Amino acid sequence: MNTGDDPETLYAPARGARLAYQIFGTGDHNIVAIPPLAQNIEIAWENPQIRAMLERFGSFSRYLHFDKRGTGASDRRSQVPGIDERVDDVRAVMDAAGVEAAHFFVQSDGGPMAILFAATYPERVLSLVLNGAWAALTLSEPEADWAKRRDAFVAAWGTPASQLIDRFAPSLAPFQEERTWLQRYERHAASTDSLRELLDLSAEMDVRDVLPTLDVPTLVQHRTRDMIVPIELGRELATMIPGATLIEYDSADHFSYVGDLDPWMADLERFVTGTVRLRPEPQPYSATRIMTLGRFAVFVGDDEVPKSAWGSRHARQICKRLVAARGWPVTRDELIDMQWPDEHDRHRLSARLSVQLSTVRKVLGGGVNADRESVRLDLDEVTTDLEAFYEASDDAAIVAAYAGEFLPEDRYEDWPGAVRDEARSRFVAAARRQAAAATAEGRPEVATQTARRLVEEDRYDETAHRLLVEALLGAGQEGEARRAHHAWAGVMAELDSTVPSFDEVAGS
Repeated sequence: MNTGDDPETLYAPARGARLAYQIFGTGDHNIVAIPPLAQNIEIAWENPQIRAMLERFGSFSRYLHFDKRGTGASDRRSQVPGIDERVDDVRAVMDAAGVEAAHFFVQSDGGPMAILFAATYPERVLSLVLNGAWAALTLSEPEADWAKRRDAFVAAWGTPASQLIDRFAPSLAPFQEERTWLQRYERHAASTDSLRELLDLSAEMDVRDVLPTLDVPTLVQHRTRDMIVPIELGRELATMIPGATLIEYDSADHFSYVGDLDPWMADLERFVTGTVRLRPEPQPYSATRIMTLGRFAVFVGDDEVPKSAWGSRHARQICKRLVAARGWPVTRDELIDMQWPDEHDRHRLSARLSVQLSTVRKVLGGGVNADRESVRLDLDEVTTDLEAFYEASDDAAIVAAYAGEFLPEDRYEDWPGAVRDEARSRFVAAARRQAAAATAEGRPEVATQTARRLVEEDRYDETAHRLLVEALLGAGQEGEARRAHHAWAGVMAELDSTVPSFDEVAGS
């Protein structure tokens, strides 16, 4: 969402077109960013995760990014250029911005473009950071199959059928707010005609012959489970570029702004500047914090807000819905329909909503940003246990941060379902790994405690029951292990299912 402080969009003249660019930041190092596929530098600032990435760049560099010819805020009349013209466009943007030389941060199909630019104008490239990039896409399928898959991707672009989030940012897929926003972003990034050309040109680009000639410090960053650009292509870059460094990250997301920002950004900052600037440790709680895991509660300081302070159920439910959106805007229409589904006087209902929002602001001490179309929770003013849960990066922290089911009192409502299922899945996966690792490492207390939590979360989880029996056996508590096995068998009998015998589990 535009805050009024977003950088000004300027235009670089480039042979028959104007290229939109922005330059911002206070650091001593110039960074030129070449985007993936298509973007819109103005709309991008609405996304809290993209904004966080851009603000982090601006904290240690002067950051220059732009929209490719024929995309985003650049002139759309122009035909999508080939790679040679793209190289000239980079130079035109740097010249217009007064950037003589810079470090390059490039993503995805920006890789071939930056590699060729570095080979052509080595004096203008201080270093290359290739993030999820490649030198050549080798299609492993017949051309007809590729064309069919491309056409399906293009046809769905900007619509509810869009495939972008599922393939490029799978960790965001369960969240409808991100999905809806990204569909709108697609429409502002490229037309379907431009997109088809971009995909065809990406499939044709091959700069592998240039790689051995590069004489520029290079950092290759790649996510190991990237579905768009396989890790093998990142490893190929690191192998073929003299002196390149490869760092791999365990993630399936292709978009760099998605997921845990700090690890790869710290590596990049260190590579560019030689150090990582110390930043204040995030505080666990601000003055107002909202609990949604296990139960719903709002705390101001150390004091829990009493139910009577809300005045009505409507204000509480609106607050919960905003927490579930995780800082993304929720339309006023959705909030109205959620609270007053059987009423139809929009003018009167809009006034009612404003009254309820006033109550939410009063309880939280602010923390709500609203305009004529939508409402969102300001996560700079309030903290939530849901955000803390998703910021946890290792299994122990994830398990510790999960206090229970998301909004259990609303388990029969439809709207919290996706968030509840995603949070539970994240907890279960981390807890299973932690219990198994603790058993293998001879830490039976941790293994037993974690396995019991899994069973409490889902009494029909067979893996959890097995982990609990194995953990108790590892702790030398055979009697407890037998009782746990008996409970497991009883639960499975309710489903007309059998379980392995105690001796089989003990001997496995």
